[in-house]
Amino acid sequence: MSAIRLGRRDLAEKYWRTVIQVQPGDAGTHYNLGILLSELKRLNESEAVYRQAIALQPEYVEAHNNLGILLSELKRFEEAEAAYCQAIAIQPGYAEAQLNLGLLLLKLGRLEEAWPLYEARYHPKNKARVTSPPLLPFPQWQGEPLVGKSILVYPEQGFGDEIQFARYLPLLKARGASRVTLACRPPLWSLLQSIVGADKVVAFSEDLFMEASDFWVFPLSLPLRFHTTLDTIPAALPYLAADPELVEHWRPWLPPSAFRVGLAWKGADWHNNDANRSLPGLSALAPLWSVPEVGFVSLQKGQGEEEALCPPENQPLLNLGAEIRDFADTAAIISQLELVICVDTAIAHLAGALGKPCWVLLPAIGTDWRWLQERADSPWYPGVLRLFRQEQAEDGWGSTVARVAAALGELREGAGRGARFLRLPQS
Repeated sequence: MSAIRLGRRDLAEKYWRTVIQVQPGDAGTHYNLGILLSELKRLNESEAVYRQAIALQPEYVEAHNNLGILLSELKRFEEAEAAYCQAIAIQPGYAEAQLNLGLLLLKLGRLEEAWPLYEARYHPKNKARVTSPPLLPFPQWQGEPLVGKSILVYPEQGFGDEIQFARYLPLLKARGASRVTLACRPPLWSLLQSIVGADKVVAFSEDLFMEASDFWVFPLSLPLRFHTTLDTIPAALPYLAADPELVEHWRPWLPPSAFRVGLAWKGADWHNNDANRSLPGLSALAPLWSVPEVGFVSLQKGQGEEEALCPPENQPLLNLGAEIRDFADTAAIISQLELVICVDTAIAHLAGALGKPCWVLLPAIGTDWRWLQERADSPWYPGVLRLFRQEQAEDGWGSTVARVAAALGELREGAGRGARFLRLPQS
């Protein structure tokens, strides 16, 4: 509809409601109105319209799937699971519903059930797929014996995903793989030279010829192949290390005596949940400035980096963003900080993989599956990550940042009394 393309959702709603008056039995029109109302965050109205579409056409798999998405956003997880299962029962190969059910089960901590469904993320018929299989002259690893075999770990999704799941490389070697090659995007190449379990790390590009291997595998398929549950996550930390030469390079840049805290307040703007996960701006962190004797260091790159160039006068912020070339530089800086505070972005995974204490601000809407539900800790990064969850999206980030500021004040006071700052209490 041209009204939607032009951003006139008010006209689009009027159009769909007019069509429904003329054709009240048309399930597709109800479905389209449900999508619009969901985009407008009028979720209760959207639910009613989706249910009407299903009542008119009980085997409308897209309506069942979208109802599941909506119910998941409303945190009515049992009903969401039932909606996805109904869609899959009607159309067993429906990849969108399989992926959404997998994401829901991951979020609920039911990992072993979830991983097989999560493979639908690259199914060729999945319109919502997040990656595509590479065209390589050797097969995808499905769990076959690896003794004496070579395997290529092929990159997918975001930088944080690559960092988080690099932990599985030693398990491939333990299976007897003779050569494990890790392909990564160029900004990660220097950092991942330190990863245990990789015989070779190559910087990936679309036209790069991949050396022949016996198998290839996506990193986010490794939990499936190793039957990972919450209790068996390979969570030994750290599994990455900063380059000692880069540590020395960055040492003079950092305040020598302050309690140093790194900040990152925005993720990449292409992320489908960035409007919810990123802070509106650096000013949202203003309550932190009241904590005495803290030296704040900007780790922000890309979106939001320009804000660190001209901070308010009362904002003690050291801006290093323009000097940071890649993740190896960021790791060298983080290794010399006492704490990192960030939104849900790759910085959180980098700090966790380095074993550095990190506080992560999580949005109320669209919270990523890997942070589970209601927990203040992460089984992926035990003892180092602490999660601060936004309570209500409509209330903004004020109360969440206030809790972070209070916790930082307590931590700083403890450090001032000589408390050793290594691991964070779990709640």
